[in-house]
Amino acid sequence: MSGTDNVRGKVVAVTGASSGIGEATALLLAERGARLVLGARRTERLRGLAARIAERGGEAVWTATDVTRRADLAALVELARQRFGRLDVLVANAGIGPVSPLDDLRVEDWEAMVDVNFKGVLYGIAAALPVFRAQGGGQFVHVVSTAGLKVVPDQAVYAATKNAVRTLSEGLRQEAGDTVRVTVVSPGLVRTDFIDAVPDDRVRAELASARQRFAIPPEAVGEAIAFAVAQPAAVDVNDIVVRPTAQR
Repeated sequence: MSGTDNVRGKVVAVTGASSGIGEATALLLAERGARLVLGARRTERLRGLAARIAERGGEAVWTATDVTRRADLAALVELARQRFGRLDVLVANAGIGPVSPLDDLRVEDWEAMVDVNFKGVLYGIAAALPVFRAQGGGQFVHVVSTAGLKVVPDQAVYAATKNAVRTLSEGLRQEAGDTVRVTVVSPGLVRTDFIDAVPDDRVRAELASARQRFAIPPEAVGEAIAFAVAQPAAVDVNDIVVRPTAQR
């Protein structure tokens, strides 16, 4: 059986699906026969993405999803069960990165990163794990960052939230048993609008310059996620790093 055959028919929920890595992943998996459940805050973009998937012969449903709200993650998982009868994969992709020097004391930004990047993943686990247990299988895919592999100035809190998810994922993997798979994907610099929300002018300019010079397309990360999803049920790809060859 080919990797594409292993994707075909799977029900995959994606958070942060309205743009960037989430959008690219949804489109790629839909092309390979997965049925998509799309979640994000920007509902107009979700509606448009679902329409694009349908126009190409795929299946997709969507619901407004703010990952800082536990009820929204529960609703996303429930939508998968209502429309498709099950959930096979939850891709926790939603994330924010308003990075800045610690001396700026942007405490509200720190709290927001903890709420979205870490607690949002916890809420996804709380929603999907009982479903995976009941149906005898499932897969978590957690999108983290190479910022946690190489910690640099100005990104301490962001890196900390991503490494918290990395640690959480390893604990989940060890508790998951032989029917629930856990994959962590660490993208490097990706060509998205992610850094446009960086509040510090200097940091934003530096990241924008690097993005222009060597960032990879979001489809490259989508391919990595699809690779993990496409493995046979007994194969758990736990850790994938995808970054530009020019990134140090």
